[in-house]
Amino acid sequence: MRRPVALRLQAALGTLALAAAAAAGVVLTMPEAAAAAGGATGYATQNGGTTGGAGGKTVRATTGTAIHEALCGRADSSTPITIEVEGIINHGNTSKVSGDSCNTAADKIELKQVGNVTIVGVGGGAVFDQLGIHIRESSNIIIQNVTVRNVKKSGSPTSNGGDAIGMESDVRNVWVDHTTLEASGGESEGYDGLFDMKDNTQYVTLSYSVLRNSGRGGLIGSSESDRSNGYVTFHHNLYENIDSRAPLLRGGTAHMYNNHYVSLNKSGINSRAGAKAKVDNNYFEDSKDVLGTFYTDEAGSWQVSGNIFDNVTWSERSGDNNPAGPDPQSNTTVSIPYSYTLDDASCVPSVVSGTAGANKGLKVSDGGCTPQTPDPTDPTDPDPTDPTDPTDPDPTDPPSGTNLSLGAGADGSSKASGTSYGNVRDGDLSTYWSPAGTTGSVSVKWSSARTVGKINIREAAGSQGAIGSYRVVNHDTGAVLASGSGAGVITFSPVSLEKLTFEITGASGTPKVAEFEAYAG
Repeated sequence: MRRPVALRLQAALGTLALAAAAAAGVVLTMPEAAAAAGGATGYATQNGGTTGGAGGKTVRATTGTAIHEALCGRADSSTPITIEVEGIINHGNTSKVSGDSCNTAADKIELKQVGNVTIVGVGGGAVFDQLGIHIRESSNIIIQNVTVRNVKKSGSPTSNGGDAIGMESDVRNVWVDHTTLEASGGESEGYDGLFDMKDNTQYVTLSYSVLRNSGRGGLIGSSESDRSNGYVTFHHNLYENIDSRAPLLRGGTAHMYNNHYVSLNKSGINSRAGAKAKVDNNYFEDSKDVLGTFYTDEAGSWQVSGNIFDNVTWSERSGDNNPAGPDPQSNTTVSIPYSYTLDDASCVPSVVSGTAGANKGLKVSDGGCTPQTPDPTDPTDPDPTDPTDPTDPDPTDPPSGTNLSLGAGADGSSKASGTSYGNVRDGDLSTYWSPAGTTGSVSVKWSSARTVGKINIREAAGSQGAIGSYRVVNHDTGAVLASGSGAGVITFSPVSLEKLTFEITGASGTPKVAEFEAYAG
């Protein structure tokens, strides 16, 4: 499927990043590659771009403590890393970890004084429950495919000043994508903002995300004097049941396009204190005062085009209440330095519904009012296995559920020098097994029977495509459960067994199996 020029350029950059990673001997499997590759959009593409942990090691984390351990286990604070997260992250499993490459805290996920980090939800999903993500004095950060909910600044427990995602103090280049950020009320119930930027935070993009059920959507600038923030893009997001701050801008420049705003109860985009907002092809619905300068006499400005106002009410202008409507007109001009493709505003509700939020398969719009549906057989796609292509099957969605191989036993037919059978079930993508030649088998085994209906064979960097023909064998009975060619997800009729074998019967080089994951199906 033909992609906009900007996305094609980003895909090319991602391919270069992957090639560099492979040359360096790092493990970047499909899940890591998509999250880490140069797929950022909007202002996050400026100032050198945002690539997160591309080119670095990938680790799995099922607790907040494990996330902190991954940050603290790097050679230094800027060593690239991708952290795949699955499960519920909360106060009970998040503790402070110390180290020279980190600066963490027990009451939040702390990305402080770090760089080149990707946090991406995988498998059954990643939920940060009552625990916010704090980015401070950091750069080149990607947060993707996660849910952050019910973070409080008062009551119990409290986290991150009540912000779902908060950025402050010299933050640069952050891309937050396909997230769900939600609260259960306003300030009186203990909540603050869903997406806040303060104290010199710049070059940020929030894309394909859901922000809902909060008194405050988010802000750029903590006070009228905090005007050092800006260059922020908001696109293809859903703001739903938000009282105000969708967002609030104090100084700086922001670009809002193709967002769906529903039930903005008091006010919406609040441009003030000299801020400039470019507002393109958005759909505002069942809301009040969706654009203007509110609660201050220090005005901001806006450039508007192509928006739809559906059942929007406007209050009278008086004092510090200055709505842009009922017929919003531009009062400034904003120059945008990056490429983007606009969906028509009339289709924004359907496009956003099909793409925005966590666990949506990282679907994006094609710029023609159609969400990209992953289709590996699409004949118009020149490379359906390209992990940097946003139209390809979602590589951050491996089989859901528990990886039964973790902690299991392992053996096989042979192993090359320096490799181990146990490397395929240790959860570490930087280790691997290779046969002594180009063919051979590796098995995972359990002390009692497990039901398995799906496996995921993950190759190490530099060996992608080496695995040719294979067989999946029930070692207990000798039955062949599946056969085919290439690595990846392999599905078969669920079967109860104690030992499962992956047999490589043909290869184009030396196979390197980083992980042999087994799932119930």
